[in-house]
Amino acid sequence: MKKLFLLFAVATMSLSIYSCRETTEEKTEDAVEAMGEDVENAAEEAGNEMEEAGQEMENAAENAENEMEQEVEEEVNETDDNA
Repeated sequence: MKKLFLLFAVATMSLSIYSCRETTEEKTEDAVEAMGEDVENAAEEAGNEMEEAGQEMENAAENAENEMEQEVEEEVNETDDNA
């Protein structure tokens, strides 16, 4: 009877340890997947922000160019008026 009880106890412990190991592996896999998704989202967000910054720089350069053209045109008009 003691042998049967010990055998049952060992079998039960083995199953519970195996079950815990599977749960840990599943949680680890889920955590790794979540981290991968977070990295992917962060990279996409950074790319979007870089694209926006590039567009802002392009707009600023165009504005500077337009301002310079206006100033040159005003200077030419002033020179023509003085002559």
